[in-house]
Amino acid sequence: MTMLTFPLSRIEGHARVEIEINKGKVLSTRFQAMEKRGFSLMVKGVPAEQMPVIVPRICGVCSTAHHVASVKALEDAYGVTPPPLACIIRELLLLGQLIQNQATSLFVFTMPDRLGVESIFHVTEEEADNGVQFNIAKRALMVRQLGTDLITLAGGQFIHPVKAVVGGVSSGVDPGKAAAFQQRVIAALPTARDLVDTYWDISIRMKDRIGTWGDDQPAYYITSTRPDQPNFDSSSIRVMDPLGNCCSEFTASQFFDTLTFEETDYSYAGRTSYKGEVMRANSLARANMTRRMGTPLADGFLTRLRDEFGTPAHPILLFDLCRGIELVYALERAVELLSSPLDDQDTDVPYTPHDGEGWGLVEAPRGPLIHHYIIENGTISTGEFIIPTVHNMLAIERALRVAAERYITADSVNLELEHAVGRVVRAFDPCIACATH
Repeated sequence: MTMLTFPLSRIEGHARVEIEINKGKVLSTRFQAMEKRGFSLMVKGVPAEQMPVIVPRICGVCSTAHHVASVKALEDAYGVTPPPLACIIRELLLLGQLIQNQATSLFVFTMPDRLGVESIFHVTEEEADNGVQFNIAKRALMVRQLGTDLITLAGGQFIHPVKAVVGGVSSGVDPGKAAAFQQRVIAALPTARDLVDTYWDISIRMKDRIGTWGDDQPAYYITSTRPDQPNFDSSSIRVMDPLGNCCSEFTASQFFDTLTFEETDYSYAGRTSYKGEVMRANSLARANMTRRMGTPLADGFLTRLRDEFGTPAHPILLFDLCRGIELVYALERAVELLSSPLDDQDTDVPYTPHDGEGWGLVEAPRGPLIHHYIIENGTISTGEFIIPTVHNMLAIERALRVAAERYITADSVNLELEHAVGRVVRAFDPCIACATH
């Protein structure tokens, strides 16, 4: 037997792929999270009300989702309902993370796979002459910056935001700052649309080059966004079967009663399944499980996706196209929310802390994120973090097997396998930094 090992780059955190083969037959494909974080142990004994400023440290990229999920878990434990304006500002905060994450994943992580280069920032003289790669990098960073700045506007600061508090948010948004930022987003929308068009066209040509969209077999899908149009400040989780039917809907507190969660002996990240079946979370799940985006440009891209690939669509490289749709949606939706006053109502309500149990749910860019706290004597006795990436673990390993069986024969291993392994993993945009608790 032979073990092929592939270290991974351009993902969040540290992971590798192991493929075990014997005489050209693929015996196993394993996706290994290689770091142990231990936040569930670190937060034991922490004063409960400090959690929203501690848990963003779980991940510098996903800090916004952890911040809001933590606040919602405490609100659930204390029986608190935030006012409407607070929910709008939290939505802006989550949209900022969506812009920042999808721009990073699309252009920094996966665009090099489309262009056949190591990085969009490595520009040769020839590439500099035609300007294609340089212009992509320049424009992509400008769009990504909008996401980081929106997080700062709605959350107080970019890394480790602070404005979401139990009972709402700590303040509104200054009208002058909101209006100025809205104009920035409006000006950037044509650039974002053109970037997504470019990414889409390059992706189509890449399929012609490699002859496959990866694992295109049907799967179950999971999301916590609404069925009519996206809402990342979520209240329930849905599962869709491979034919497009909703087969389960449940709250965060019913998670372990509905899905199977298990650890493995080769990775620090666990994995989930629905009745033993492979699930997929993230952007493709949301595109398959949402009737419309609700904004003009994003709805145009969603219609294009369905016209070209059907619904539900299953090939895994479509995850990236769906991230482009969501990038455009988040910008359009931000324009809508910034057009109304964000400082003319109460932004929080009073509450009384007490011991109890709470569940907090948001739809992070990678899928449903859950925080579960048990509070005793004012401190955390149990802190559980159910990370979106665990919903994709079985799907990643199945897709890796598809790639391995395509490029491994009894006589040789095609060198394209190394590139295919990277494409497969990056399609799911895993966050290993979050998934190892």
